Amino acid sequence: MEKFLKSLLLFFLLAVNSVYAGFERMPVNGIPPPKTVTGVISDAASGGPLQGATISVKNTNTNTTSDADGKFSIVVPSDDAVIDISYIGYVTLSIPVRGQTSITVKLNKDINSLDEVVVVGYGTQKKGDLTSAVSSVKQENFVKGFVRDAAQLIQGKVAGLSVSTSSGSPTAGTQIQLRGITTLNASTAPLILIDGVPGNLNSVSPEDIESMDVLKDGSAAAIYGTRGTNGVILITTRKIQGGGRSVVEYNTYGSVQTIARRPRFLNAEEFRQFGREGLPFIDYGLNTDWFKEISRPTPFSQTHNLTFQGGNRQTSYTANINYRNWEGMFLRSVNRQLTLRADVNHSMFDGKVKVNLNVISRQRNDDGAFNSYIYRQSVIRNPTDSVYDYRGQWKERNIYFYDNPLAYLMETNARNEFQETRLSGSVTANLARGLNAKLLMASVTTESLSGFAETKKHISTTKNGRNGNASRGTSATKDNLMEFTLDYTKSFGKHRLVALAGYSYQDFFDEAFSVSNWDFPTDQYSYNRLQAGNALGRGEASMSSAAESSKLIGFFGRVNYNFADKYLVSASVRREGSSKFGANHKWGTFPAISAAWRVKNEPFLRNVKFITDLKVRAGFGITGIAPSAAYLSQTSLNYGTRFLDNGVWIQSLSPVRNPNPDLRWERKEETNFGIDLSVLDGRLSTTIDIYKRTTKDMLYNYSVPVPPYLFNSILANVGVMENKGVEVLINYNAIQKKDFSWETSINFSTNSNKLVSLSNNQFRTTANFFTAGGTGEPVQDYTHRVDIGGPIGNFHGYKSVDIDANGLWIIMGADGKPKPYTQARQEDKQILGNGLPRYYGGWNNTIRYKNWDLSVLMRGAFDFQILNFQRMFYENSQPQILGNYNVLKSAFDNVYGKTRLKNPQAYVSYYVENGDYWKIDNITLGYNVNMKGNKYIKSLRLYASGLNMFTITGYKGIDPEVNRSGLAPGNDERDKFPTTRTFTLGALVTL
Repeated sequence: MEKFLKSLLLFFLLAVNSVYAGFERMPVNGIPPPKTVTGVISDAASGGPLQGATISVKNTNTNTTSDADGKFSIVVPSDDAVIDISYIGYVTLSIPVRGQTSITVKLNKDINSLDEVVVVGYGTQKKGDLTSAVSSVKQENFVKGFVRDAAQLIQGKVAGLSVSTSSGSPTAGTQIQLRGITTLNASTAPLILIDGVPGNLNSVSPEDIESMDVLKDGSAAAIYGTRGTNGVILITTRKIQGGGRSVVEYNTYGSVQTIARRPRFLNAEEFRQFGREGLPFIDYGLNTDWFKEISRPTPFSQTHNLTFQGGNRQTSYTANINYRNWEGMFLRSVNRQLTLRADVNHSMFDGKVKVNLNVISRQRNDDGAFNSYIYRQSVIRNPTDSVYDYRGQWKERNIYFYDNPLAYLMETNARNEFQETRLSGSVTANLARGLNAKLLMASVTTESLSGFAETKKHISTTKNGRNGNASRGTSATKDNLMEFTLDYTKSFGKHRLVALAGYSYQDFFDEAFSVSNWDFPTDQYSYNRLQAGNALGRGEASMSSAAESSKLIGFFGRVNYNFADKYLVSASVRREGSSKFGANHKWGTFPAISAAWRVKNEPFLRNVKFITDLKVRAGFGITGIAPSAAYLSQTSLNYGTRFLDNGVWIQSLSPVRNPNPDLRWERKEETNFGIDLSVLDGRLSTTIDIYKRTTKDMLYNYSVPVPPYLFNSILANVGVMENKGVEVLINYNAIQKKDFSWETSINFSTNSNKLVSLSNNQFRTTANFFTAGGTGEPVQDYTHRVDIGGPIGNFHGYKSVDIDANGLWIIMGADGKPKPYTQARQEDKQILGNGLPRYYGGWNNTIRYKNWDLSVLMRGAFDFQILNFQRMFYENSQPQILGNYNVLKSAFDNVYGKTRLKNPQAYVSYYVENGDYWKIDNITLGYNVNMKGNKYIKSLRLYASGLNMFTITGYKGIDPEVNRSGLAPGNDERDKFPTTRTFTLGALVTL
């Protein structure tokens, strides 16, 4: 009985304890018990942890922040709670708890954030406060995979900025142009500033860039004076913020490539078949693929980028090592480059003084033996001909411009070496509340050395009797910069004022030397003992040297005013002096003003929830372009031929340039109107800009009488050119979920160009047009004509309308009636098209699903023409051609459906094709490996990428993306390095 009672008592105690525990777990007044949720926050694109993200429980005051590893822990009141996770510049994410105790969060960058910081001239601004046309692209939105230079990172991503890749050479860069051609004689390249110091698109490794900001209109660029006419691209390199954890990042990728589209020339069997049909082909009995002979089987390129970052809240550092070894498609085409960068930041006196030191060293070399003429020979050489003769020597034949391409390549020894060193340092001091002073000093030096030699087996000897040919050249530049700025920020009530004043000094020096000799006793010296060449003793060797220097001094200031976050005004001015200008115009003034109205913040729109932001902008600015060379305003006398006088050889001295004390900057005046609209809580935004830019006082060479002038031409500021266009950018965060997101961006731009005038009361042109471009032998004709009142880039030639029974062209005469090509006169020529696209477009998509991400870049250009040189020269069945050269298979197609062409090679409209294209340019698929729990690897991303993948076009050449620079755009030359298609595999590891 006692045992039963004890058991009953134990059961009762256990039951009471269970009931009590149950009551403990039951909601009190219906409120569930609190619980702890932990998690890790990372960047969706890179997989790296985000330190300092804010984690808060919706509708409560509970919040916390993530640590250096992106980790957090927070107490939520129940399973019904919702956690908001936010980070500056990223899209805020809301996650229902629903029983979870551990979550993994990947945040996407907010491409429409108004709080995003944008770099502008000599400072930064919030995106929402901009009053000018400025575009910003961050690292996570860069083009992925195999990238040649910094410009290709933003290819197809900035409206109005044309970035083209017209060459497949591993040493070639990109062609870049902003808002059209603004000058005839000066450079059209934008000003490139790397952390505030002038440079070029190759000065820093693309993998080491944090962001790129483009100042597009005159009001944004005017603060850079004579350097800002073609726009300004501000490159910011990667840096670590004080207090961040130490990071080691390794990015490596390997790439293979192939020709984008190989032209269809006859192979050996087709060559013989046409020969059997009675065509005058010569069969040498072999089967030789000349293109394959000069090509690498599988060109492989590799890039390695290693970054170290660390420090504490006072001192931080970033060190970067970048090595690339890129093989080109053809033999002896290669690019080897090593870039080192170190950036150190130190803060002292409680953050009132900050010091930055930056060093970049870049070394590059290549085996510069390949030139574009070799490609021409590889496609036109007889496919039945042999590489070697019966003695094992290179097979050459005495035919006009018919050379063994492999011999030409292999009997050339060359090397180009280049060194760039960039040193910069700055000190920023907080002098008083809101008042800062900054001193920046920088020195950029470059050195290049080249050597070139052709052996006695090279065509230069076997055909031209040079008996060995060699040369060497060297050049060096030094660019020193010193800038001092004061900036002051003051807020009072609804007013905010930011003022900037500064001084800039820059001096530039460059020098070059070259020497060549020929007729060497041996090939053993290559280009290393030039004095051994016998041509030197006969006075037939050549030697040249040159040097020049210039200075640029500027005083500048800017005031930004913001009232109630509704009315924004920015005004700047730069007073600049240049040693390049004439005595009467050493100094120039470049003012700018812009304003914006934040309509959204007006009472009548403030409560319209559909509209997140609406801003209207207007700006006007004047920028300039300095003459390209240093001494163009001064008289120049050159020594020339020698004559014998009383037994003494005397060199003649004669003028080669007139002085012009009125030589000054080309002045570009630009007006820009813009609208920024954001709706749907910022998920959808658009930016529209309309601009007109007029270049006045444009430089041009004019014929003048002698006397009174010393020389028969003079460079003067007379011309006027006009560009106008529209730019549209649309960003849309279409889907933003925890495990899935889709961001899409569309840009569109149009530009029209007109040469308004080239004459004034003092200087006049002798004709109302000038010609540009050339076909080369044997056609020997110009390709373009620029008419005053017309655009740059017009093709000008004979319009073919038919072909006669003998295969000869029939063209349209000046009277509009058909006539034989043999009777053509210059006045029969007409405009055949234009080589500059009128419209550009781009469409970028980024899709992320859990750990996967896919980015697709598409871009295109429209309403332009291309002169297809390859068809013009080799789509011809004329007997004189067929007897010596290979031709395109299309040479045997009937022209206009009638008969084969037998006309001598000629420049007619038949070869001017529409160049419109749409490219699926870059496809990148990435996967972020889950490294949770790994003590050593913080993140690991694997990716595969394809570049120049697909092209939709009616153009018959290799690639419609041809040269667009200069005054003869759209010429698809026969001597070229064809563009390539590249496939890449890579990995990004963060430790």
